[in-house]
Amino acid sequence: MELDHVVIAVGDLDAAARSFADRYGLDSVEGGRHPTLGTGNRIVPLGDAYLELVAVVDEELASQNEFGRTVGSVRGPAFRPICWVVRSHELDELAQRNGLAVTDGSRATPDGRVLRWRMAGLERAMAEPFLPFFIEWAPGTPHPGREPGADGPGRLEVRLRGDAVRLGSWLGDHDLPVTIEEGEPAVAGIVLGAGPESTVVEFP
Repeated sequence: MELDHVVIAVGDLDAAARSFADRYGLDSVEGGRHPTLGTGNRIVPLGDAYLELVAVVDEELASQNEFGRTVGSVRGPAFRPICWVVRSHELDELAQRNGLAVTDGSRATPDGRVLRWRMAGLERAMAEPFLPFFIEWAPGTPHPGREPGADGPGRLEVRLRGDAVRLGSWLGDHDLPVTIEEGEPAVAGIVLGAGPESTVVEFP
C-alpha cells in the first residue's frame, strides 16, 4: 500500500489554484470531470502522490451522491480536506476484508487521455474521514502525481484525528506516512516535503 492522494474540497477551482500557489508555492494543473459525481478537479502533482482540488461542476448530479454533496458544502474561497486515498495492487483483497464493494471510475484529461481506476470504500471514507478509501489504477493509466507542468515538494504526510485502533484494523500492516491522534474524525493536516524546509498545512 502507498499513500496516493488527499482530496480537498474547494468552492472554486481557479481561486483555489491561485490560493495554493500564493500560500504554499504549489502549482496545479487542470484535471477533468468525474462524469458520475458532478465534480471536477485540479491536480497538485507531488511525484508518487498528489493533492486533488475538487469542486462541484454539475449541481444537480452532485446533489445525488454523498461525495458531491460533501464537496458542495464548501463555498466561496474556503477549502477543506474531505478524505485521503491509499493505492494498492491488492484492491480485491482489501475490499473483501473490509466488506466493501469495488466500483470503476474514470475521467478524461484536457488532452484527451482517459484515466481509469477501480476503488472501494469511498462512502465509508465520507462518513469516517480518518479512514482512507482504496484505489487501484488501471494498467497503462499515468499516475496524476507525475503530471508535467507543476513541481511539488515530493513527499506527502497526512495527519489525522480519529480512532487509531479502527484505522489499524482497516489498513492492516502498513508503513504509510500517517499519524493519528484521538479526536473528532478528520483529516487534520498535511505535511509537504521533509526536514526543515517542509510545509505544514493545518485544517480547523
